[in-house]
Amino acid sequence: MDRRAAGAAAVTAVLWASAFVVIRDAAPHFSAGALAEGRLLSGAVALLLFLVLRGEGLPGRGAWPGIVGSGLLWFGGYMVILNWGEKLVDAGTAAMLVNIGPILIALLGGWLLNEGFPPRLLLGMGVSFAGAVVVGVSTSGAGTSSLLGIVLCVAAAISYAGGVVLQKPALRHGSALQVTTFGCVIGAVATLPFSGQLLDGLRTAPTSSVIGMVYLGLFPTALAFYTWAYALSRTTAGRMGATTYVVPTLVLLMSWLLLGEVPTALTLVGGALCLAGVAVARSKRPNVAPRSPVRLTRTRQDGDVI
Repeated sequence: MDRRAAGAAAVTAVLWASAFVVIRDAAPHFSAGALAEGRLLSGAVALLLFLVLRGEGLPGRGAWPGIVGSGLLWFGGYMVILNWGEKLVDAGTAAMLVNIGPILIALLGGWLLNEGFPPRLLLGMGVSFAGAVVVGVSTSGAGTSSLLGIVLCVAAAISYAGGVVLQKPALRHGSALQVTTFGCVIGAVATLPFSGQLLDGLRTAPTSSVIGMVYLGLFPTALAFYTWAYALSRTTAGRMGATTYVVPTLVLLMSWLLLGEVPTALTLVGGALCLAGVAVARSKRPNVAPRSPVRLTRTRQDGDVI
């Protein structure tokens, strides 16, 4: 990736990490579907306004299958399923299960998008996933997980991976802003059946939780999904998926600084493994300059070179 794409990926990671902290305040006051709908509606309005200001219209026809697929699977399905699953399992278990997603992205990208299976990418993702497991074990609560919650978190990971793989080819036919905007709109439309629950939540939730929901729509959704699409258009789906393993470490730091939640030594080890795995996955094989062919010569007795 070039520097701008790398910067966009960094913005995505920081904002997605902040979402986990904000959701802790907003989620108890909204149902899973209502929180997803409020977040997506806020994000869709902001993205549509930005699209109009930029003077961008509709994307090309070839982008729509990927936009619709990612809108339903990722923007809509993933957010609702994950919100629901996190109400039934503890945060550590949810983090472990959802982090299956980047591995699925690499496998699906290598198979369906012909990105191949670079050994460094697979090794780095293995190291990062091990770190996510360590973080999850160190933060899991005893006896707070249910079978339904585990199934939902796995389903969320599958939905997330499928949405990313569908979004990648759409970026060949539309800009990052177009693909993100209309994917978010489709996700918002898909969550409209939860409108009654959203209205009930808005009437009873404290102001801080409502502000948190709007924040989730404007920044971790509108801005972060846009910067994600921008970076994804300039690299492979597998490598972009690997960068999301930075998120658990950022969540630990933010929780430490903002919520006073001091991580354990085991949690810090897991975070370090996540970062190390991302570094390996993002690294490139060193270029080895080809050796110059050795020219063999011999000299005749009269001094001429043969």
